[in-house]
Amino acid sequence: MMKQLLVASIATATLFAGGVTKLDLNAKYGANNFHTKGAENFAKLVDKYSNGTVKITVHAGSSLVKGNPLKAVKDGTAPMTDMFIPFTAGGGKVFGISALPFVANSYDDAFKLYQLSKPAYDAVAKKWNQKMLYAVSWPPSGIYTKHAINSTADFKDVKARTYDKNSATFVKMAGGNAVALPWGEVYSALQTGMVNGVVTSSASGKDGKLWEVLSHFTKINYAYPLQAVTINLDYWNALSKEQQAAMLKAAKETEAAQWEVSKKEDAIALKTLADHGMKIAEASPELQKQLAEVGKKMLDEYLKDAGDDIKKIFAAYKK
Repeated sequence: MMKQLLVASIATATLFAGGVTKLDLNAKYGANNFHTKGAENFAKLVDKYSNGTVKITVHAGSSLVKGNPLKAVKDGTAPMTDMFIPFTAGGGKVFGISALPFVANSYDDAFKLYQLSKPAYDAVAKKWNQKMLYAVSWPPSGIYTKHAINSTADFKDVKARTYDKNSATFVKMAGGNAVALPWGEVYSALQTGMVNGVVTSSASGKDGKLWEVLSHFTKINYAYPLQAVTINLDYWNALSKEQQAAMLKAAKETEAAQWEVSKKEDAIALKTLADHGMKIAEASPELQKQLAEVGKKMLDEYLKDAGDDIKKIFAAYKK
């Protein structure tokens, strides 16, 4: 309680310092990542719509937050942050929704699922003393390997780096082995043979130059995981109604623009991978069928002990 009161007083003091509110936003990825660029554009729009009364400074490369972003914003260590939702500890089953395999098969599907999930995301954010401003899908996750993946039989010798519990379960159920690793350790792990595969997006594969250590990318459309931006509620409540409206307007515009950017980023990344010799393949009909069965089993298991709020999301999504 004392820490929250301190954060609130700091937020209020910041608000009235020269009539301008200054906020720091922690961006998880580097300055060239499209999510970071989106956050930079969001900051510019907030400045514009607030008539210069709210100025946000974006800090790339997780320079403000090294640990759990939910906790950092709750405590006021960072007033704002972006976060990879499925990988964020404290989000529970709700934050795993966008990373469930083969639930969304397109950007349109992913956006529909996101809209239905918003109230649940908002509830988790509020529990952690913050407000979710916007969320954007990564390009669909595929699998990078050293050989072609035409059926689940080809997973036998795969040791894949996965990014959350869902992706680890998926690799194991498909017949491979899953290894949990921070992204910063993936390249060296591929060099040493600790892993020989990676479940991630075309964009991350491009940024990580995975063509230097792997040869195949199979577009299995595993999932469309979300990256979100939140703000500490004490800072949010210290803003005027006009400033809040400006921030929400900027968030809405940024979200819409960034979903389109994600699609373009996927196309650019796939071309870059191909230009560097990566063999890119669509999932074969046999593989699609096998993986769909894995996805169904995982969703059924996920929903067994899910709350009514989550079950309602999927009931509405299937309509």
